[in-house]
Amino acid sequence: MKLVRYGRAGREKPGLIDSQGTLRDLSSVLPPGSGGLHLPALGLAGLARLRRLDATALPRVRGTPRLGVPFTGISKFVGIGLNYRDHAAEAGLPVPSEPIVFMKATTSISGPDDPIEMPPDAQKVDWEVELGVVIGKTAKNVSEAAALAHVAGYCVVNDVGDRAWQMERGGTWDKGKGFDTFGPIGPWLVTADEVPDPQALALWLDVNAQPRQRGTTATMVFGVAALVSYVSRCMTLLPGDVIATGTPPGVAMGMKPQPQYLKAGDVVTLGIDGLGSQRQAVVQE
Repeated sequence: MKLVRYGRAGREKPGLIDSQGTLRDLSSVLPPGSGGLHLPALGLAGLARLRRLDATALPRVRGTPRLGVPFTGISKFVGIGLNYRDHAAEAGLPVPSEPIVFMKATTSISGPDDPIEMPPDAQKVDWEVELGVVIGKTAKNVSEAAALAHVAGYCVVNDVGDRAWQMERGGTWDKGKGFDTFGPIGPWLVTADEVPDPQALALWLDVNAQPRQRGTTATMVFGVAALVSYVSRCMTLLPGDVIATGTPPGVAMGMKPQPQYLKAGDVVTLGIDGLGSQRQAVVQE
C-alpha cells in the first residue's frame, strides 16, 4: 500500500495510490485533522485496516496535486552517517564500527517536490539519497530479530546538508543537517508488506539530469534491522519516527578533482526502486 498526503502545504488531504497508479482520496474513511495519516494514531493496526479497503471504491483525485510528506506525527528524524562502505571511502573517513547517529531537525522536513532553500550563508550544500525507515510501533531496546516487526514502511529521503556547517564549524553534524527544507520525505509511505527485503533496493540521484549517485541498500554497513535495534537502545522510537539510513557514493563532497555543490537554479531528482521519486528545484532563501 502506497499512502500519500496531497494538496497545498498545511492543507493536505490523505490519499493512497491504487494498483493502477491512480490517486484515491481517503478523507471519508479517516478522522479529520493532520491530513488523516497521523501514524501515532493509526499505528500498525490502523494501517492493516487501510490495507483491507477496496481502493477502487474510493473517490479518484483529478489532476496532479502537490504531494506533501506522506504521513504526520514525526517526533524524531534520525540520521545515520557513513553507512555505505564506498561512501565512507569517497569521504576519506573510516568505516564505522558502530552506527553514527545524528538528528535532523523536524523543521527541516518538506514535501518530496518542494524547493530546497539555500540558507543565506550556505557554502557547501550537498545531496544524499537515502532509504527512510518509518516506525509503526513503539521500539525500546528491541532485538535485531524483532526490529522489522516495529516498522510501518519505507520512503525516499533526501538528506540535504551543508558540509561547511556540518564539518568545519565545530560541534556535531546536526547543525549542517537541520536547515529548513533539508529533509524532503516522500512521495509515498510504502507499507512494509510491499518491501519484502529492504536490503535489495536500488537508489539513484541526478543533478541537472546528470547522474550522481547509483547504489543499492545491499551494501549498507549496518542493515535496517540492525539500525532499528541499535537506535532503539539509544532512544525510544515512536510511531511516525523516521530513520534515514545513510547514502551510497556520489555526493558532491566526494567529486574529483573538485566538489560541485548545489547552487540556486539546480534541479535534483532522486528515487528508490518501488518507493517513488522526488524532484527539487534549488532556490535562494
